[in-house]
Amino acid sequence: MPKMKTKSSAKKRFKISATGKVIAGQAGKRHGMIKRTKKFIRDARGTTTLSEPDAKIIKGFMPYDR
Repeated sequence: MPKMKTKSSAKKRFKISATGKVIAGQAGKRHGMIKRTKKFIRDARGTTTLSEPDAKIIKGFMPYDR
């Protein structure tokens, strides 16, 4: 059997935590900060964990990161 390939876009954007959750960067912070509230910008710092349905999709893209 040939090896399964990891999606290059997924390995650049996501990583798997030690407990198996998918960690991703916060959305909505690339541009347009002037129209965002200060609270939104504060709350969107750092990274976040994806919901279970989204994490299931991403784990399918990264077969060896489990």
